[in-house]
Amino acid sequence: MMACCAVMMTASAKVRLPQMISDGMVIQQQTQVRLWGWAQKGRTVTVTPSWGAQPQRAVADKDGRWMVKVQSPKASFEPLSITFSDGEPVTVSNILSGEVWVCAGQSNMEMPVKGFGNCPVEGYNDVVIDAAANSGVRSLKIPSIMRMQPQEDAVCHWNLCTPGTVGEASATGYFFARLVSRTLHIPVGIIEANKGGSRVESWLTKENLERYTSEPTDTMGIVNFKPQWDYHRALVWGNGTFNPILNYTVKGILFYQGCSNVGDPGNQYSDRLKLLVQQWREQFALGDIPFYFVQIAPYECGDPNGDWSARLQEQQFRAQHIIPNSSLVCTNDLVYPYEKTQIHPTQKRQVGERLAYTALSRDYGFEGLCYKSPSYKDMVVKGDTVYLHLQDDYGAISRFEDMQGFEVAGSDRVFHPAKASHFWQPGGGYWDEAIIISSPEVKAPVAVRYCFRNFQLGNVANAAGLPLFPFRTDEW
Repeated sequence: MMACCAVMMTASAKVRLPQMISDGMVIQQQTQVRLWGWAQKGRTVTVTPSWGAQPQRAVADKDGRWMVKVQSPKASFEPLSITFSDGEPVTVSNILSGEVWVCAGQSNMEMPVKGFGNCPVEGYNDVVIDAAANSGVRSLKIPSIMRMQPQEDAVCHWNLCTPGTVGEASATGYFFARLVSRTLHIPVGIIEANKGGSRVESWLTKENLERYTSEPTDTMGIVNFKPQWDYHRALVWGNGTFNPILNYTVKGILFYQGCSNVGDPGNQYSDRLKLLVQQWREQFALGDIPFYFVQIAPYECGDPNGDWSARLQEQQFRAQHIIPNSSLVCTNDLVYPYEKTQIHPTQKRQVGERLAYTALSRDYGFEGLCYKSPSYKDMVVKGDTVYLHLQDDYGAISRFEDMQGFEVAGSDRVFHPAKASHFWQPGGGYWDEAIIISSPEVKAPVAVRYCFRNFQLGNVANAAGLPLFPFRTDEW
């Protein structure tokens, strides 16, 4: 009986770790990595890394929580380990030091390499065949669960990239990680904390929702406010799915979300997205970590000729200018014509790789990379012709003739399809090199739009082949 009691006391004294601190994890290289867990109140926990960093100690507080910071080594494919002990050791093995990114958002970020039902990811078999060459890529999926209170742990584990496991990883996240890993020759870990159909409000804290929105934050209020689809609910997804990762040390956040906020009025979406990024940065307490996000793809949204989806895209474009250390990826060219009713387009490799171009250029020293999509700069009207100028074209526009996606309107505010082509005339004035736009139906142009409809595909790109952001010159 006494021996049994002793065993029970020893078991209860053993350090408990959050499940994301486990075998196979990737830690952020060359920084002070946070490690945490639970032990009996007042116990001293010693954390000893295998790579020779100074052991760290912490005393469990009144609730049993403890945390230490350990200096992590330079990125490497050499397996590492960490031992945690309050008298009985617990060792986490097969750790790699590298780069760690969060994959947040809704279903287009959640969408795995193997795809969803009737929603395939292009090139799946090629990815499976190639997976063994990318063993430095590892992923951890946080289960999508609703909770009224912030959760400190989640049922999860790290997946090593193999032909048998790669299909489960976020497609966008995996393609990002694969390119970064190959380019830098280091391990990359992705932490997937997302939920299909979620709104930006789904991830805001109770405090931010009550201060900046009219969203209810009590259980019945939340249920009654969004009674049809639980994935639209505010607060609960952040509490259950994102809060468990906030102690982890990461490099930055990748975000693909917006479809469920289509129709929001004015600047509400961009303002709330800025609020969310501020919240996450404060919660991670790692400074203004990078926030790179994806513009929603063309989708008919009930009417391909409507513009409510385009207005959300416009809000996303605004957001990148009001959120510090952020950048937006355009996907206007990554939808096939037959996908106008497909909310999950198949071309995910390009999405992930464009996010990788952004990170490689902005965070990893690849200054020669062209990662920005071109965007509208200004225009000049001369007679019945508009001379339109772009920025971030890197010195070239993709085509001289047959530019698709432009529309032009006069003072009657009726838009007509426009003919658009490259124009250059030495010494011709401010409009000497531009895109010239005209329509026989519009004799006195006032406004131009490009792909500013729910489903409208253009074909204009810059020197890097990156697509022109949808835009409008009017405020109608």
